[in-house]
Amino acid sequence: MQKENQHYEIKPADRLSLVSEYYFSRKLKEVAQMNAEGKDVISLGIGSPDMPPSKETIQTLCENAIKPDVHGYQPTIGIPELRQAMSDWYKRWYNVDLNPATEIQPLIGSKEGILHVTLALVNPGDQVLVPNPGYPTYTSLNKLLGSEVVYYDLREDHHWYPDFQALEQTDLSRVKIMWTNYPNMPTGANATIELYEQLVAFAKKHNIVIVNDNPYSFILNRHPISILNVPGAKECCIEFNSMSKSHNMPGWRVGMIATNATFIQWILKVKSNIDSGTFRPMQLAAAQAYHNSAEWHEEANYNTYLRRRKLAEEIMSALGCTFDTEQVGMFLWGRIPDSYSDVEELTERVLHEARVFITPGFIFGSNGKRYIRISLCAKEDKLKEALKRIKEII
Repeated sequence: MQKENQHYEIKPADRLSLVSEYYFSRKLKEVAQMNAEGKDVISLGIGSPDMPPSKETIQTLCENAIKPDVHGYQPTIGIPELRQAMSDWYKRWYNVDLNPATEIQPLIGSKEGILHVTLALVNPGDQVLVPNPGYPTYTSLNKLLGSEVVYYDLREDHHWYPDFQALEQTDLSRVKIMWTNYPNMPTGANATIELYEQLVAFAKKHNIVIVNDNPYSFILNRHPISILNVPGAKECCIEFNSMSKSHNMPGWRVGMIATNATFIQWILKVKSNIDSGTFRPMQLAAAQAYHNSAEWHEEANYNTYLRRRKLAEEIMSALGCTFDTEQVGMFLWGRIPDSYSDVEELTERVLHEARVFITPGFIFGSNGKRYIRISLCAKEDKLKEALKRIKEII
């Protein structure tokens, strides 16, 4: 007979103590509560495109989803039509040749790719190089998987590029992966072939794999490039690309890995034990999206964001922040005035007095603690209203 008042307690895995709930997950609950109270917060926080995919993309999805024979499990490697479209897209826009059968792996978004690549390449206790500032998931997932995170500095006075001289003076003997992200988030620093050449040379010298996250190359950038443009890069580099930003498909969760056939097989071994292939009509629609016209990209990824960027620059100026006008991508990154003791003194005031949510840079690492990030994923009327509200409180 069970004793009354018996205490039953389950404790979480120890690894959960290494990470906290994702900042946006926590902060957006607060924003949601403010909106529930009628405060009408304008969110300039997350980079979730607010425009739709091309009409042809949506039409392809609809036409195929009503078919009776497309609802079964799909191969983890992705359907041939999607892999071929990804290969054609890399050739068309980056002039990079990829074998669609062996050098491409479709993903359920790049975020899961960070998991798969780490599981495929990094043993617990191995080191990984993570940029500071950088995408928080590089840190959190590697900590959860038992990697030892070693931060490398990105600084404004160095164009937000790695300091290779400093890296050369670091003990790199246990490093397996170097995570990079150009065009950079959150700083907007653009990629150059010279930078990619340095990264490839660094990887080969130290027997390190460079994993370059490249979802922003089309946003406010008429000349997208890939790290795979560098001769020999495929031997030591993995590149993520995503349809979330460049094709207005964040909720579709379609991305890809491009690299050599050996790395693809290792990653596939992991992925095939974790998930199954994406819904076939969605893969066919994604394949269609990769054929969007140059005119579609010019309007969706350049002209629209350029109009929004000008308003974001006005917001930055109204806040007294300084910023680099040459940055690209769907955010604007700026340094706060010295008069503020810390960045949250500014962002919390803007949130609670002007009812505008702006991201504090400290969430991307200690080198972001004097910066803010404004998302361009808001309609022009919302940006104008945000500017008006901010001017009223400053």
